[in-house]
Amino acid sequence: MRIMLQRSLLCLTHLLGTIFAYTPLSDDSLKSLPGPGDDFDIKTGTILSPILKVRVPGTEGITAVQHHFINFFQNTLPEWHLELHNSTATTPLSKGEAVPFVNIIATRDPPWARPGDVGRLALVAHYDSKITPEGFIGATDSAAPVAMIMHAVRSVDQALTKRWKDMQENGDWQDSLEPEKGVQVLLLDGEEAFVSWSATDSLYGARALAESWDGRMHTAASTYHNFLDSIELFLLLDLLGSKEPQIPSYFKTTHWAYKAMAALEMRLRDMGEFKSSPNHHSKRKPGDAKRKEKKFLHEADKDDSRFMGGFVQDDHVPFMARGVEILHIIPTPFPRVWHEMTDDGEHLDMDTVEDWAKLVTAFVSEWMDLEGYFEHKRDTEEIAQLARKGENIEVDEHIRRTEL
Repeated sequence: MRIMLQRSLLCLTHLLGTIFAYTPLSDDSLKSLPGPGDDFDIKTGTILSPILKVRVPGTEGITAVQHHFINFFQNTLPEWHLELHNSTATTPLSKGEAVPFVNIIATRDPPWARPGDVGRLALVAHYDSKITPEGFIGATDSAAPVAMIMHAVRSVDQALTKRWKDMQENGDWQDSLEPEKGVQVLLLDGEEAFVSWSATDSLYGARALAESWDGRMHTAASTYHNFLDSIELFLLLDLLGSKEPQIPSYFKTTHWAYKAMAALEMRLRDMGEFKSSPNHHSKRKPGDAKRKEKKFLHEADKDDSRFMGGFVQDDHVPFMARGVEILHIIPTPFPRVWHEMTDDGEHLDMDTVEDWAKLVTAFVSEWMDLEGYFEHKRDTEEIAQLARKGENIEVDEHIRRTEL
């Protein structure tokens, strides 16, 4: 990706805030979001560590990572529909030979809904790594963002099942006036340039998918015209995992969604749930004054008249050009490790990685109206008190592993 200046932004056709209800999570639900446990351990973590390798398109390394994604969805999230979007293209280094690019797409829709009647929140990141410098890993760019998305969808999967089961049993889905809502994961191949960023040497997988879905029509009488039209918000994560990222609000038409995520960030900080914060409950003693801290999403109060200036070229560009609404979560300035050999697992700030995973999980949960569908976890002190009284306590194994 690179920063490009523009005088004005595309005028898109509708505001997302007028389409869907957006139900805030309670404090109890925010505290009950599943923790990652050791999923983000850079050596042994079941989600992140298999991605922390060289992942140049068309190589054995990227094939291994693709198998990791496929196994994750097939074994951990079997209710999700998995699809591979394949394309080929020549590159400046391929000497006229076609290089394969594979986009991994996982979708979960309400079980009663036709695909053409579901508007989806798309969670997007690229998973390929840059060919130079040799041996480049790309932890923030974008192994960690991919892992954050994987954690988020696993974390909401059980709540989605419960909500949709309740809706089916109560017949609520038949009376709803809102369009159906689903979640989609787009793990895109070939974002990086092979030689020098240009319109033809970059975004290989994104360009192929956007073009394909623009012509992939839903059946007649569907709510949405084609597969691109079904994307209600394209939430793109990139260059995340370094300390104190500063994320601008890039697009006026999705500033409402930026503000919703920023509100979640502030609530998590105020509750002492952000591990990278100096005010995290593990870093403060009773009576300590609250310390000043930087916010990730620092432009929630941005004035509408200030949506001019720069934006960052990234996988959203071919989708935005076709009218898809974009919420781009990428820091400006870029992390110091950007396109350096130091962008590896050892240079990730794990507290920041876990905070982003929790924030994305919370955003997806609110988007999908999952309030009331998370099991509220007893805190460790309450569990200890009950244990001292000799009460028999059932503790979810994932909670035991991550919270105790």
